[in-house]
Amino acid sequence: MAVRHFLTLLDFTPQELLAVLARAIELKKMRVDGVIYEPFRGKVLGMIFEKSSTRTRVSFEAGMAQFGGSAIFLSPRDTQLGRGEPIEDSARVISRMVDIVMIRTFAHDTIERFAAYSRVPVINGLTDDHHPCQILADLQTFIEHRGQLQGKTFAWVGDGNNMCNSYIHAAHQLGFQLRIACPYGFEPDPTLLEEYKHCATLVKTAEDAVAGAHLIATDVWTSMGQEAEQSIRKRRFSTYQVNPRLMDLAAPDALFMHCLPAHRGEEISEDMLDDPRAVVWDEAENRLHAQKALMEFLLSH
Repeated sequence: MAVRHFLTLLDFTPQELLAVLARAIELKKMRVDGVIYEPFRGKVLGMIFEKSSTRTRVSFEAGMAQFGGSAIFLSPRDTQLGRGEPIEDSARVISRMVDIVMIRTFAHDTIERFAAYSRVPVINGLTDDHHPCQILADLQTFIEHRGQLQGKTFAWVGDGNNMCNSYIHAAHQLGFQLRIACPYGFEPDPTLLEEYKHCATLVKTAEDAVAGAHLIATDVWTSMGQEAEQSIRKRRFSTYQVNPRLMDLAAPDALFMHCLPAHRGEEISEDMLDDPRAVVWDEAENRLHAQKALMEFLLSH
């Protein structure tokens, strides 16, 4: 049986994605109820971090521990990955010693090359192009608070980055419409927008994006590796801040999400995370449950 990977949301069928989300909600309830469930006894997750992280590391490591397994943290500082060993060779070796691998890196090509030579499932913990695990958590949070995704309208405000790309894939897979508002020069890849124009629309302003929307999501204006552009980005993004006034243009039951960490006073107002429409703490917690469901799926298929 071919090894399944999760490099983008397109690696699963819509039915499989919905099954993972339903299972995540079930696993969350089991944890709240104190149910001990350890299907991963003796299993090991290899976590390769070329980009630093808080939520990704804690959620994957805690998830493996709760499942009865263990996780190994690998960074370029303490492995041959940082000393020029070909990624293909690292994949051949590491995948003989662990049961599943999560990689958080820069170039999406890196994770694709690793997966091509891996004997075990590989999960994308974030690349410059996609962040599918975060989208699973976002979608789980929306379902918990508002029910089905199909037919809804979501708004992405800010940088046309990896999160935006994964939201475009999610819209295609799960039947919602996505409106995207970005400053000129910071839009998503035009080929991606053309391919998914049936579900993703680029609009001119943040106000256009959020009008009547059921979910408003954003991210930092300056991501890791873009620090040199920070002052330029602050000027260009100044009209794309999400704040209560902007949220008032959305649907009455709209939710606000942010993948965190947030820069208060930049992409969000100082008070936005305290707004009753913000569900960012549920969203952050759901990284744990969604990824447990994802790992369970990959190790049983």
